[in-house]
Amino acid sequence: MLNISNGKLKEHIDLADYQSGKRVLFRKHYKVFNKVLIGTLILFILILFLPWTQTIQGSGNVTTLSPEHRPQTIQSPIPGRIEKWFVNEGDFVKKGDTILRISEISSDYFDPKLIARTSGQIDAKNQSAQSYQEKIEALEQQLEAQVNERELKQDQATNKLEQAKLSVRSDSIKLEAAKTQIEIAHTRFDRMQTLQEEGLKSLTDLEERRLKLQEANAGVIAQENQLLSSKNNVINAEIEIGRINAEYADKIAKTRQEIFTTRSTRLGTQAEVDKLEIQLSNYQRRSDLYYILAPQNGYINKALRAGLGGTFSQGEELVGIMPADFQMAVETYVRPLDLPLMHIGEKVRIQFDGWPAVVFSGWPNLSFGTYGAKVVAVENYISQNGRYRVLLAPDSNDHPWPKQIGIGSGAYTIALLEDVPIWYELWRNLNGFPPNYYTPTNQKTQNNSAPKKNK
Repeated sequence: MLNISNGKLKEHIDLADYQSGKRVLFRKHYKVFNKVLIGTLILFILILFLPWTQTIQGSGNVTTLSPEHRPQTIQSPIPGRIEKWFVNEGDFVKKGDTILRISEISSDYFDPKLIARTSGQIDAKNQSAQSYQEKIEALEQQLEAQVNERELKQDQATNKLEQAKLSVRSDSIKLEAAKTQIEIAHTRFDRMQTLQEEGLKSLTDLEERRLKLQEANAGVIAQENQLLSSKNNVINAEIEIGRINAEYADKIAKTRQEIFTTRSTRLGTQAEVDKLEIQLSNYQRRSDLYYILAPQNGYINKALRAGLGGTFSQGEELVGIMPADFQMAVETYVRPLDLPLMHIGEKVRIQFDGWPAVVFSGWPNLSFGTYGAKVVAVENYISQNGRYRVLLAPDSNDHPWPKQIGIGSGAYTIALLEDVPIWYELWRNLNGFPPNYYTPTNQKTQNNSAPKKNK
């Protein structure tokens, strides 16, 4: 009954005589169903061998490719108070257009003639520095005159010294002549005395010789005095040369000291002039900051500090602006497990929020409403959401992105990897394995052409 043995029950018993046998074994639609079931099984097995594109899926939002084209806020580099608005929210502004005017709130800049008075101080300091410069030139001329005068005085004293030395030599010769005269006088006196004693000469002649001898002695003494006087003149001339050197050294030192002092004062004045010029430049630059200008062409999004008379601090956001000219991009986030598979230039399909699309991730050719992109940057530092940021740019070889898409709208991204059989993809997902790691062809070529380093 249970058909457990090898023998089949229908071979020994005719089941057509039974009502249940008629319902089960002799209806044609069961045979059709069996054929459909077998065909479906065969079709499923064939589908398992169809190619399937492995993908990396991520989500992100629309942004701009260049940082300077992204929405930004305009700040004031100085604190102030809002005086007047020149634009409304939603207005289009060009680069350099005035957005609003502000005024000062710091008491250091309340003076309306601050720039003019600072400029006057600079002129006065410049004149003072010029006066010091003229004084330096006059002192330098005085120093040059003193040096020349010292040289002349030294020459004059040197000449006197030479004259005194010549006088000493002359007086020395005269003294020697006087000594010779006294020797002659002594000889004559002695001869006269001998003759007088012999009676050949009179006493009067002897007295005359004695007088000549005394005159010769007086001439020697006078000549010695003259020689001492000449030597004293030599000493005085040498002392005069030392006095002149000391006197003019003191004068020249004082003049040079006054020159250095004046020069230091002039440099200090020039430093004050430079400081005032820096202040004047800062005041002029600060006055230009009273008008907040548009940094680039764009649309005014929102006034973050509304009203008039409101004060704000330095660097506080005042108004938001959206650049008019920009190139759209998408920033998406992928899992750390998928990061090694992302390469520069990788092809990616994008589905934008609010844009109708029919997506077959494994068959991108059958997808509808998706747009092509390529990877232009891969961030190597993990974001706060635990994923890595990837920047995508439009693919120039694909359909252009819709212009109606706004910056900040969401996007769903599908990075296309290798083509594998469907059965392999099912087996990979059931086991939780990552997609196949591979290197793009262009990167393989670059790696092979790169020179190898010797180890």
